[in-house]
Amino acid sequence: MCSKIIVIEGLDGSGKATQTKLLEKKLLKNGKSVRRLEFPDYESPSSALIKMYLAGEFGDKPEDVNAYAASAFYAVDRIASFLKYWKKDYEQDTVILSDRYATSNLIYQMSKTDEEQWESFIEWQNDFEYTKMGIPKPDTVIYLDVDPNISQRLMEKRYNGDISKKDLHEKNLSYLLKCRKGALYTAKKCGWTVINCCENGEIKTIEQISKEIEEAISSILC
Repeated sequence: MCSKIIVIEGLDGSGKATQTKLLEKKLLKNGKSVRRLEFPDYESPSSALIKMYLAGEFGDKPEDVNAYAASAFYAVDRIASFLKYWKKDYEQDTVILSDRYATSNLIYQMSKTDEEQWESFIEWQNDFEYTKMGIPKPDTVIYLDVDPNISQRLMEKRYNGDISKKDLHEKNLSYLLKCRKGALYTAKKCGWTVINCCENGEIKTIEQISKEIEEAISSILC
């Protein structure tokens, strides 16, 4: 089967959406059947608990909802999306290109736990979504590594300086720094491809990052 799941991960402001859309265009141009996903799926009712969580309705700090409970919010959104929208595509030799996936829990939720628990959290997360819930495992995960101090500047531009538009995660720099540490730990543990998106304290060009992504996925495509 030539179906593949390619996941692009990264902290907020790392350029995931831009790179996912650009890769989709290039794959379509090369004759691939592609389905692009974006998680959370804010247009779906399945994301209701996520929106409440990110809006601070359960507490004004990410840690107010523990790692396992918050992971379940996101997992429900993904299994709903799989069963309703893209299961048939996956079964019919389609490249599933996802801006975030189950792997995001290993970035944003694992960081809420003590570091000595990280290995067991990875095992729990993988078993929870891929085995018990039944969504397919990704074939490759690309992590776009951007220093959160730089990504914060990019987000401020995105929101035109209005920091009130930031969600529960985006506004908490110390939390994002720990998320990045967890992401790099997971990348090493799980074999993700890490792309350094910064150079001399600035973000690389979209074209530079895109080229590195293409090189990273070339070996898995049919």
